[in-house]
Amino acid sequence: MDHSKKHIKPEPGDYYITPEGYRCFTEQYHLRRGYCCESGCRHCPYGYDKKTNTYS
Repeated sequence: MDHSKKHIKPEPGDYYITPEGYRCFTEQYHLRRGYCCESGCRHCPYGYDKKTNTYS
């Protein structure tokens, strides 16, 4: 894990709770954070595809 990347505190609208009880970060959060974590996030605004390990 790269500890030089910034960690931000979630604000209203940055996530929602899924029916399964998980926190799901929104595009708003990812854009505020400013980088892609390459985890295949559902709302990734950076176009990362975890299956192919590429950006579109």
